[in-house]
Amino acid sequence: MKKIIFLTCFSLLFLTSCSQVVSMHNKGLEKSIRSAIEEKNVTEIDFNSLTEFDWDKAYLITPYSNQQTINKQLGVKFKDPSNIHSRDDIYLLVFLYKNKVVQYIEIPTKYGQLMLGSKDGYTPSNAIIRIQKN
Repeated sequence: MKKIIFLTCFSLLFLTSCSQVVSMHNKGLEKSIRSAIEEKNVTEIDFNSLTEFDWDKAYLITPYSNQQTINKQLGVKFKDPSNIHSRDDIYLLVFLYKNKVVQYIEIPTKYGQLMLGSKDGYTPSNAIIRIQKN
């Protein structure tokens, strides 16, 4: 009986932790931003108008950023699920709320170079990413 309870608790804990990682990757927002970037004449995007969740800071993580650099930039620990340290095909846009990562998206580099905003990150009132098209 103890074994069954232990296995049930362990399974629930495991499934909860897995779903948390998956839910942080906001594919809906990712698709909206990709669609906006694909427009020919678009050179900047106000991504706050596309978000449907609470956030107070966001940071753009560039290709080849290592885990230490990401954690330093965010000011919190964030296990990079995309392996950006070995990739040059994406940027990560990571959203925080009350010093916790709440969402992230991947933005392909094929659309152009995303110009970094302030090193202090973006806020809802200053959420404009500038794009230098290829």
